[in-house]
Amino acid sequence: MTSQPTLTKTGNGPGDPEEPRSGLQAGLKNRHLSMIAIGGVIGAGLFVGSSSGIATAGPGILLSYALVGTLVVLVMRMLGEMSAANPTSGSFSAHADRALGPWAGFSIGWLYWFFWVVVLAVEATAGAAILESWIPAVPQWGWALIVMMVLTATNLVSVGSYGEFEFWFAGIKVVAIGAFIVVGGLAVFGVLPGVDSDKAGVGNLVDHGGFLPNGPGAILTGVLLVVFSFMGSEIATLAAGESENPQRAVTKSTNSIIWRIAVFYLGSIFVVVTLLPWNDPSIKEKGSYVAALDSLGIAHAGQIMNFIVLTSVLSCLNSGLYTASRMAFSLGERGDAPKAFARTTSRGVPMAAIIASVVFGFVAVFFNYKFPDSVFLFLVNSSGAVALFVWLVICFSQLRMRKIIQAEAPEKLVVRMWLYPYLTWATAALIVFVLGYMLTDTEHDGRETVQLSLLVAAIVVAVAFLKQRLKARQEVRDEERAEA
Repeated sequence: MTSQPTLTKTGNGPGDPEEPRSGLQAGLKNRHLSMIAIGGVIGAGLFVGSSSGIATAGPGILLSYALVGTLVVLVMRMLGEMSAANPTSGSFSAHADRALGPWAGFSIGWLYWFFWVVVLAVEATAGAAILESWIPAVPQWGWALIVMMVLTATNLVSVGSYGEFEFWFAGIKVVAIGAFIVVGGLAVFGVLPGVDSDKAGVGNLVDHGGFLPNGPGAILTGVLLVVFSFMGSEIATLAAGESENPQRAVTKSTNSIIWRIAVFYLGSIFVVVTLLPWNDPSIKEKGSYVAALDSLGIAHAGQIMNFIVLTSVLSCLNSGLYTASRMAFSLGERGDAPKAFARTTSRGVPMAAIIASVVFGFVAVFFNYKFPDSVFLFLVNSSGAVALFVWLVICFSQLRMRKIIQAEAPEKLVVRMWLYPYLTWATAALIVFVLGYMLTDTEHDGRETVQLSLLVAAIVVAVAFLKQRLKARQEVRDEERAEA
């Protein structure tokens, strides 16, 4: 059991701007944070992966999205409570360090870093495939290299340049999905002029085998297929440490998470399953959003969606590199990573942390092209359940951090978790249930993902405890030398 950690106090009050910590600078404006928070919940997985969820659960996929969305809202509320009280670039890793002990901060920090550098490779490959289809003169690996280098350069310039790029990337996603919901919704209710969509209608929710054509169990299977498309909601709490007013930014992004998930996820999926029957072959062949646009007779629907997916990929790459580097920076600050990771340039950029993250990303891209079915598949599967591990650690951290904040700085509880501690425990139980259910899933690789992720997590935790033990021994030796 570790001694009770102390809460670092910053700022003069709940509404006061707070100074950036260490070498990081407050280069993110409020409009950057607002768009990062909105765009963070719209991942490329929403556009690309929703078709398999619809094919599995039918219209009932709406319940799967609603269940995972509720889970994310609750987890973000907990994280918002801790981050509003103590904004930091390490976010949940730093909170776990204080609440549960150095081993927890070390473990979840490195697992989260690992997750995002693997995502870099996945997204770079996906983006390169789209770009090669447009300009085949450049090979796919060449496009992956170009995309990675451009976004690396962007992140190396300043945090403001990252924020500006993400502002426009996220803006395109938000406008695109907003337009999709409006146009599709009008078509569903038959009030869109000039569109002939004989398949559209709310009757699609029940007319083709019922709302749950594959049974209630398909809802849980759908959860497994959509849960990872929500990863990224927490980025705003990491970025808040480099904003003009971290506490205000965290509070705002936490309070708006409900409508963001309701509109962008549930709203857009509702439009898809009402524009087309859930078992329409085009959903699986073209992808859910392309099939929906095609059903409206919109010209070049496939290319339009490719552009939107590319934007989402670039946004994910941009934020992934930023997130991985800031987590590495925080680990370096706490002595859990090389000290070089905690050094910043005159512009407040942790150059070594960025370069280390992108180098691993480049290596993962190489594995994707050279060993896609062995090494790279292992990397993807072994990082697949990290999102759920992160959410679980946030639950347990919040249970203890609430008491610490109440004891040391109760005025900083500007965001509070609802029905504490009962809803926190219920959320943790639901996450454990989802992990357990994944172990029964052999059709969609759920079992292998959890097993490999647990293996990697066990190794990282073992390293954390070994590091802690060696540090304790060194401290004893130092004390003995001092006494002698």
